Amino acid sequence: MKHKHIKRGHYNNFYENHRIGERTRVGSFCDIGGKIGNDCKIQSFCFIPPGVIIEDGVFVGPGVIFTNNKYPKANNPDFIPELTIVKSGVAIGAGCVILPGIIIGENSLIGAGSMVTENVPPGEVWFGHPAKFQRKL
Repeated sequence: MKHKHIKRGHYNNFYENHRIGERTRVGSFCDIGGKIGNDCKIQSFCFIPPGVIIEDGVFVGPGVIFTNNKYPKANNPDFIPELTIVKSGVAIGAGCVILPGIIIGENSLIGAGSMVTENVPPGEVWFGHPAKFQRKL
């Protein structure tokens, strides 16, 4: 797939049905199978599988792992990815793990190294392992 007006690093793996919006930057060594909006910055070493939707203006720090299956199996012909949505304006710090089926609300901030196990309301700061509410922005 040809990408218009994006910058991307080296050695990326783009899955068959991925989508990347305009003016989005994707660092090196990323696996992209989800849908990424416009004006996003995806840093290196990220895993964004099918079932993940990232809206416009989102920052995803290096080494962020999204998951799309709570109970993975090596062989599952009936697999359907669980939907995870990252709303516009979100910032996700380096090394976070985002479990499947999560919605991260607009303009929220997820601190580095966090594991997000539940929905994050708009405009909040969450961090920890598991991530918990810290304060409003």
